[in-house]
Amino acid sequence: MTTTTQSNSGQPVYTGSGTPGEGEEVVLSFDDVDVRFGTEFGSVHAVKGVDLRVRPGEVVALVGESGSGKSVTSMTALRLLPSNATIGGRVTVAGKEVGRLSEANMRRLRGNDVAMVFQEPMTALNPVLTVGTQMVESMELHGVVRGAAAWKRAIELLEMVGIPEPDRQMKKYPHELSGGQRQRVVIAIAISCDPKVIIADEPTTALDVTVQADILDLLRSLKDKLNTGILLITHNMGVVADMADRVAVMFKGEIVERGTVEEVLLHAKHDYTKVLLGSVPRMGAGRGQMGISVREEIAEDAPMAIELDKLVIEYQRLGKSPFRAVDDVSFSVRQGEIVGLVGESGSGKSTIGRCALGLIPAASGEFRLLGQDITRMNRKEKKALRRRIGVIFQDPAASLNPRLPIGECIAEPLVVHKVGDKKARQQKVYELLDAVQLPREVFNRYPHEVSGGQRQRISVARALTLDPELLVADEPTSALDVSVQAKVLKIFADLQEQFGFACLFISHDLAVVDLLAHQVVVLQNGKVVEAGPRAQIMENPREDYTQRLIAAAPVPDPIEQERRRRQRHELLREQGEEIVTLHADAETFRQSISGGADVVDVEAEGTGSVDDDPQGRR
Repeated sequence: MTTTTQSNSGQPVYTGSGTPGEGEEVVLSFDDVDVRFGTEFGSVHAVKGVDLRVRPGEVVALVGESGSGKSVTSMTALRLLPSNATIGGRVTVAGKEVGRLSEANMRRLRGNDVAMVFQEPMTALNPVLTVGTQMVESMELHGVVRGAAAWKRAIELLEMVGIPEPDRQMKKYPHELSGGQRQRVVIAIAISCDPKVIIADEPTTALDVTVQADILDLLRSLKDKLNTGILLITHNMGVVADMADRVAVMFKGEIVERGTVEEVLLHAKHDYTKVLLGSVPRMGAGRGQMGISVREEIAEDAPMAIELDKLVIEYQRLGKSPFRAVDDVSFSVRQGEIVGLVGESGSGKSTIGRCALGLIPAASGEFRLLGQDITRMNRKEKKALRRRIGVIFQDPAASLNPRLPIGECIAEPLVVHKVGDKKARQQKVYELLDAVQLPREVFNRYPHEVSGGQRQRISVARALTLDPELLVADEPTSALDVSVQAKVLKIFADLQEQFGFACLFISHDLAVVDLLAHQVVVLQNGKVVEAGPRAQIMENPREDYTQRLIAAAPVPDPIEQERRRRQRHELLREQGEEIVTLHADAETFRQSISGGADVVDVEAEGTGSVDDDPQGRR
């Protein structure tokens, strides 16, 4: 049964039947939590009267877009908010009220009772310490084990989270591991002290779909085998459908809807929840979603914008043989056609895009752009060719010059290629701002003064400044919230229809590729494993790797996603692949971090001795 109450702002809040009743065990609770930040421009009310519970063995998803207050809410549980924050209400972890704990007791709480899996493992891990040092440190500081015993336990933990050759990986630095391995290390550190609840803040945002599916399998096994409560913070509705038992939707600092995952995702009541769900492209739905239409037929005699024939790209390495990033790749893109280039990180997608822009050379093979062989062009010829090519980068904040106003950022290609006078350039910028649905008032603003979605629209406008015949789009929507992504994709599709440019669309979001692309090229380890029309690749893939990619992409329907997950696990078994899981039951796991170890007394300070180090690392 769903009941309706009123939020602080008077808006309706839909409360589903998934709220725990009185007397039930709760490992994490937020009671009327209110957070304000004092700034030079006044007080910012970030979280407004949030109530939320997480029980043992339960995954509660806190969803909403950037700025909704999700991460701020979670940080109150670890008392990690900055000093300008004023916190009201009560946060309780494992029966302990966070606001009443001393700093020493708070240090013990972090790790022992509550642990955090951060969004970006590369920034969460210390880049100058080895993986082993960081894992041992966490266990020693929290009094689990120390010295040689801690080193042994760390190896066991890495093995439990599915990292191959854990004794060798212990001696590596974070940058030497893949993104998925780094995230598993962070999870291993989080569970090393057997916490009662884990807060996972966007734990899969930067990961490929297959790695994301592996991390979700691992988190699921944590809650099933260890009875760990998980607060999952995300804006990815597919992840919510795959993981969550209950869902709370946040909007402008308030929870506007809550209930079981089926209630919220299949029978949403609040308008904001409906907008979120309606903005998610769905695998298998193909064309026409979210009002986005793409010209279906491309003339067979259309001129070629890109022709790759046995392309090889290598990176030179000091004292080592060259690393072959792209190996014997052949495909083409016709004028007016969108070709999706997909594959996991490291497959060579962005390398091909950079080669198309003349930023890195080809070792061999042919790469013809707009009828010209770029592998045989000099610097002057490449500059002239670039005038006919536009590019949209993955991170608009990094690709826009922060010292230039937006108008000058968009006009910069006109200046570089000496097109028009100042008045004509200004008029062209105004036309482009209209085309990407931005007000002309942003002309004199700076990139940091607009939102992420607006910055990406600015990047699209700049890419179209010279009316390009070819557009290279490298993960153009990966950093955007779902509703913002939907708007950018709609604008992109409309502009492609209007200008008729060819597009090499590089992405790991298969649902977006399914929505936009005419042809799909699948890369693995620098090689093309499968290529063909969108419908053939997305609906009836032939190769094992493509099947695993498509099976790993989540959909925002919990019933359908459960079916897809079972099918993926069956596919992995058939192909001899491992399903990632915690390789221990609760009893074995807890014995491994406590049995026979020299436990450190941290009653006073929450720190322990690190003198007993078998590797001599300190």
